[in-house]
Amino acid sequence: MKFRASYGQNALGHSLEVAHLAGIIAAETGGDEQLAKRAGILHDIGKALTHEFAGSHVDLGAEVCKRYKEHPVVINAIYAHHGHEEATSVEAAAVCAADTLSAARPGARREVLESFLKRVQDIEEIAKSKEGIKQAYAINAGREIRVIANAKLVNDDEAVLLAKEISQEIEEKVQFPGEIKVNVIRELRAVNYAR
Repeated sequence: MKFRASYGQNALGHSLEVAHLAGIIAAETGGDEQLAKRAGILHDIGKALTHEFAGSHVDLGAEVCKRYKEHPVVINAIYAHHGHEEATSVEAAAVCAADTLSAARPGARREVLESFLKRVQDIEEIAKSKEGIKQAYAINAGREIRVIANAKLVNDDEAVLLAKEISQEIEEKVQFPGEIKVNVIRELRAVNYAR
């Protein structure tokens, strides 16, 4: 974890910060401070395994914690911090809040602006190059792309295929951490006036 970074933020430093904040939040809200700290330090443990195994850091982290019989609250916090499950305890909710605070604080993430902008631009260009696409917007720090399809040129089935095709091309051509959600939106508006 010491040698892993996500958006320029050191993974070990981030986990220690999350543990500290989660402990404070849990203590102030009537939860178990030590359990929240444990969940905070382990919430991103899967990032230490992503270079060796396929899958998301969430699934890998939960798997290794289950293997070593970690507390269920810790496993729930691992899943909950990226929305894979609902937080079922004060401690897991504290980890989710602490993770957001740690990532959002000023100066936490120092990814080179040019590479970030290039990645976002590449993602948008891939989507815009497809036939029947009117517009594409990378949002959520490049973790999601919303693709607006022309409803007259693209039917519902084609929209599903477009989402798959765009996501596959992004996987092949763009280097990115985590995952990117491809959201193809097809909307038809019929307007008329009664006079």
